[in-house]
Amino acid sequence: MDELLYQIGLTQLPLVGPVNARQLIAYCGSARDVFTARKKELLLIPGIGEQIARSILEQDVLQIAERELHFIEQHQIQALFYLHKDYPARLRAYNDAPVLLYYQGNAGLDHPRTVAIVGTRKPSIQGLQSCEALVEGLRAYDVQIISGLAYGVDICAHRACLAAGVPTLGVLGHGLARIYPAGHRTVARQMCEQGGLLSEYTSITQPEREHFPMRNRIVAGLCDALIVVETARKGGSMITANFANDYNKDVFAFPGRRNDPHSEGCNLLIKSHRAALIESAEDIAYVMRWEENDQNRPIQTQLFIELSTEEKLIVDLLREQDTVGIDRLTLATQLKGSTLATLLLNLEFKGMIKTLPGKRYALIQ
Repeated sequence: MDELLYQIGLTQLPLVGPVNARQLIAYCGSARDVFTARKKELLLIPGIGEQIARSILEQDVLQIAERELHFIEQHQIQALFYLHKDYPARLRAYNDAPVLLYYQGNAGLDHPRTVAIVGTRKPSIQGLQSCEALVEGLRAYDVQIISGLAYGVDICAHRACLAAGVPTLGVLGHGLARIYPAGHRTVARQMCEQGGLLSEYTSITQPEREHFPMRNRIVAGLCDALIVVETARKGGSMITANFANDYNKDVFAFPGRRNDPHSEGCNLLIKSHRAALIESAEDIAYVMRWEENDQNRPIQTQLFIELSTEEKLIVDLLREQDTVGIDRLTLATQLKGSTLATLLLNLEFKGMIKTLPGKRYALIQ
């Protein structure tokens, strides 16, 4: 708990975001060592100037950290530093990911298959029906569904998950001491029994406007596939889709009628090749190769195997270590999830690699 106090304090330092926080840890060794470093040592760290060094030395933020530590202990909240073993593996690869997450719930944060569902806060009846049908269809593929607990598509997805028995994770743009919107408290409480709530903000943080675009990068980072149900050309859903594309995630969108304001964003994503067109959960499973991965097919080892450039890259990475996780492979190859899944499946068919528990892979010796 002593180290956690300093980890929380690190996130409260003015002008210290995820990148600078990681820089401080890399140079000092731990959060505690950051706060015990001398000023001249701090000023030698790239990106750390006079103002940040002064705030570290004054240590006023540790008072905030003490209050937060009391809150999380009282409410059984997990505080996950980016070096913690339970910090979501999908997020760890990104430099702009939060260095500290607060989590309340009972679902794991490294579910084998994760899907984010986002959309407008004012969906049409058709949009709500599409969202509900999508969740019901995804139930067969053992997924965890992520959204933002906002009005509209978000809350529709969460409620459909609760009804279908699908684990669901809500990423918040405020602290865990409150639920916003207040009308979603009952759903949020149920989600903690069938999923959970996640935030990068301390408990008393209010739902300020600027927090929600930041929240959206977590939604994008946590998912294997992002689905946009309905959205205008501008808004949070489009921001999330852009994050997902930047993170090499697979993005999907439901098409809509031309000039329908509810579908302009979805149509634009499809038209500009930033999202694939879908009409059902089966479309997502097909692109993500989930059905193929679920089949136990015999593998025949070949003496002479021709490999593509991408397959050779994967094999070379696996030769460097005994086992490699899917997130490291994604980061190293910079391939989208569906493309990487296809390549890994092909290598299994060729008898080159084997799948291990926890979405890890190894060469067959």
